[in-house]
Amino acid sequence: MLKKLYEKSEIWFAVAWIIGYVVLASIGDNVSAELGIDKIVTLPILIAMSAILYCFVRKNGLTEKYGLCRPQLPAAKMLYYIPLLLLLTANLWYGVASNMSPLETVLYILAMFCVGFLEELIFRGLLFQAMAKDGVKTAIIVSSVTFGIGHIVNLINGSGTELLPNLLQVIYAVAVGFAFVMIYCRTKSLMPCIVTHSVFNGLSAFANEAVMTPGRQIISGVLLAVIAGGYALYLALAAKEEDGEYANRGV
Repeated sequence: MLKKLYEKSEIWFAVAWIIGYVVLASIGDNVSAELGIDKIVTLPILIAMSAILYCFVRKNGLTEKYGLCRPQLPAAKMLYYIPLLLLLTANLWYGVASNMSPLETVLYILAMFCVGFLEELIFRGLLFQAMAKDGVKTAIIVSSVTFGIGHIVNLINGSGTELLPNLLQVIYAVAVGFAFVMIYCRTKSLMPCIVTHSVFNGLSAFANEAVMTPGRQIISGVLLAVIAGGYALYLALAAKEEDGEYANRGV
């Protein structure tokens, strides 16, 4: 069934995965909350989805097409991924705290690793590649924006997220999505994006939420957007410069 849908339309295959992921993850979170153990239901759902999608990609020889391979550019040309390392520290800027029980912490971190894998493969892999056939620039914009807008689901899924933090998350998620898609375009690999996304989300389990005032939330959101957006622009300009050099050489 998956292969038939994929062969019929890669775009609708990507859309189906986006819808399925958002709906099932939200249901899992709500049921987990009702049971009183965060991610207890969500984690098995995410593991199953990750396994199904990975097996599909691997079975059909699509690992390189969707970036499940090593980067094809040396780290030096990617600024040694230093901006990504800066992003990883964001959840610890205001200290470290234990926000959940040990069991919930483990469940949460494992779930966030699945989220990192799924969101990168779906948004940066499936959706981007499907749209890139008709125009890379449009694919970059759509992949970045839909990734950011996808985070607005926290406002309607009953997770209790407040308006300001969620809107800030949407804004910097667009910038991060832009950075990730440029990394993918440059290196032909999703691995740096998957690792960064997964670890960033996982470290949020230790964020000191008690001291996160609206002012600090704004500052953090702006800094994240600047770091990610600046890195994305650097990579875009570097790619444009290289394309110009190849054109001048007649390559």
